[in-house]
Amino acid sequence: MTHAPLRAPLRAVVIGAGIGGLSAALRLSHAGLSVTVVDMGDGPGGKMRTRDSVAGPIDIGPTVMTLKGVFETLFTDVGTRLSDHVTLVPDDILARHHWRDGSSLDLFHDAGESARAVRAFAGVEGERQFRRFSDRARKLYEAFEGPVMQAAKPSLTALTAHVLKNPALIPAMAPGRSLAATLAAQFTDPRLQQLFGRYATYVGGSPFQSPAVLGLIWHSEANGVWRVQGGMNKLAQAICKLAQDKGAAFRFNTRADRIEQQAGRVTAVHLSDGTRLPADLILFNGDPKALVDGHLGHGPATAVPRKSVADRSLSAFVWGFAAEPAGVDLAHHNVFFCADPKREFDDLAAGRMPEDGTLYVCAQDRGGPAPTGPERFEIILNGPPGHPSTPEDAYTCRTRTFETLARMGLRFSPTPDITALTMPADFDRAFPASDGSLYGLSPHGMMATFQRPTARTKLRGLYLAGGGAHPGAGIPMACLSGQHAAAAILSDLASISTSRPMVTPGGMSTGSATMGTARSPSSAS
Repeated sequence: MTHAPLRAPLRAVVIGAGIGGLSAALRLSHAGLSVTVVDMGDGPGGKMRTRDSVAGPIDIGPTVMTLKGVFETLFTDVGTRLSDHVTLVPDDILARHHWRDGSSLDLFHDAGESARAVRAFAGVEGERQFRRFSDRARKLYEAFEGPVMQAAKPSLTALTAHVLKNPALIPAMAPGRSLAATLAAQFTDPRLQQLFGRYATYVGGSPFQSPAVLGLIWHSEANGVWRVQGGMNKLAQAICKLAQDKGAAFRFNTRADRIEQQAGRVTAVHLSDGTRLPADLILFNGDPKALVDGHLGHGPATAVPRKSVADRSLSAFVWGFAAEPAGVDLAHHNVFFCADPKREFDDLAAGRMPEDGTLYVCAQDRGGPAPTGPERFEIILNGPPGHPSTPEDAYTCRTRTFETLARMGLRFSPTPDITALTMPADFDRAFPASDGSLYGLSPHGMMATFQRPTARTKLRGLYLAGGGAHPGAGIPMACLSGQHAAAAILSDLASISTSRPMVTPGGMSTGSATMGTARSPSSAS
């Protein structure tokens, strides 16, 4: 009996097991490709990291999920359900906010409850301004979701057309004005200006330099915040396990040293242990600046425009520890605001650790039954990219963090040692060439959204995913970047005219030994 020859699976190598790389690896393995993922870390997740403690694993990266539908789509697209793999717990209180004057404000998943809380906090006029701001944020989100976030390549033309059909969006977008400037015009209470200005930091920016359109981030959070039971890294583990079930192989504690190319197309990844992984395509899920700086060889250095990685977003000083708190009734998410936000961001712009910075405190055991004994905490202080982070800086950060919180009534026993601190230079070592930047390209300027690199690069067969690529930072956006990358890869493969080698049931191969190059990934639609 004669058997028809079988096509050998296309070989995809994914460098990096962050959410973007995991999302793409899952989709590609589901599509039948032979997928190998390599990562320097000892497990999946990238910046979705944990640290061990006496109270259990502590999230020292992202602490919540927003835009849950992005992840539900990922799991649905590969034939399963998100709820079958992780348990999500909604946070009714989005965050508890504290100011130096002793005032505090909770914002809630329920919009009406938030409005009532703002009224009690800032009066009838404050509530009116809050409702109007929330409505603007919703309209901005709806305007940007299709032509920007959900699009494989952000379309200024499509966005402009949408705005022209809806001219009421123009005041909300406030072209040429910063987020801080528009908030000053929208809120008479400076505390509310400060609160909603902090959303610029969610994508690594300053409210004094970021465009007003970043106010839309409030809408994404107001739509719902979820915790992953067992910690955020459980989500990364679930995606990794599902990809493995579909045939993907993972190699952790392994560094990719060089991307090999021949005739203008990628052919292999060389690992630090000397292994050569042949590849028909490569997905890079690291900071694209690593490519530009030549960390993966000379060939990929021109695959991404330098302008798309040149201006760096913020870094951070991140504490992860277990201790017993006292003095303040904590929610799951807590923000302790500095006295002067302009001074804080002036320090960051000058490359300094803020002398007086806003502190985010994630009390990871709050939101359910009252905990007893040591609890798990993550505390984040914004930091500048490229900060040298000397040992002296660690002690300075310890003083500034815990003395500030103590003055605002929150104390910890014991006060954590500096070994619990991750500084910008540590992030740079963990994520090469990032300069410690946690969000890739800076969001400053109206055109920043359109300058991020997209999934396709100038080097054939090399693709990008992750927070440094379009549509940007945050785990939902990183997940979307993986979706865009997988779609670009599968579209390009479908258009290639030359066949892969044909493998007979007896193992003999026929046909070309390389993929055709009839269509460049960088020019494919």
